[in-house]
Amino acid sequence: MWNDTELTSGPLPLWWQIADRLRRSIEHGEFKAGDVLPSEALLNETFGVSRTTARAALDRLEQEGLIVRKAGRGSVVLDPKVEQPLSRLSSFAEDMRQRGLSASYQTLGISLAPISGEAAKEIGVEAGRPALHIERVLKADGLPMALSDAWIHPGVIGDAPLPSPSEFDNRSLYDWLETSFGARIVGGSETIEAAIADRRMARHLEIPVGSAMLVARRRSLGRDKTPIEYVVVSYRADRYRFTVDLVRA
Repeated sequence: MWNDTELTSGPLPLWWQIADRLRRSIEHGEFKAGDVLPSEALLNETFGVSRTTARAALDRLEQEGLIVRKAGRGSVVLDPKVEQPLSRLSSFAEDMRQRGLSASYQTLGISLAPISGEAAKEIGVEAGRPALHIERVLKADGLPMALSDAWIHPGVIGDAPLPSPSEFDNRSLYDWLETSFGARIVGGSETIEAAIADRRMARHLEIPVGSAMLVARRRSLGRDKTPIEYVVVSYRADRYRFTVDLVRA
């Protein structure tokens, strides 16, 4: 139980001890997604601490992406973050399926457009050459998770007609490329950096402007190691995290 023992007077700050109690209670299922944590007033009364200390404990849990503070409701527990190993390349749909979640998409735009300089360099074509451009919101169980901005190498689809937006609302891009053109993505390279949500990201991902983001830039390769796709995926940092296994040299 989150309140079954007293706080200690050791080196650990009181707010940290309270946050740790609540964190472990969330991890052990005492508080589930959608539950409301004890209020600042109740934490104050239970542990005999100031409202400032209680608020600091809840602030830490919010910073860790475990809760969200909602006016009129309190501190609401969030679903666990989606964890993505960096050692494996897979589609968003495959990632969600492995976690028991349902992937869906909101297609914002599909067009044959002059490819941007950054994307052109990554997939080895001349900047400004017409290429398939697909922008989508990636969702897990209906919750917006990321914003995807993908360019497909012009040689992959040739003169094939553009797919309709509705065709992509419930379909993996990787699956479409493989089944329609035999273009199977087998590897690639990726960089990830921190960012903050601009107005466009915030609107489509239903988060405040300035929220923490994780932006992944990936060049995806086919069987013969030729580039197929360049994509920039902007993930909500409160719902996603990346992991990597390390080996000491």
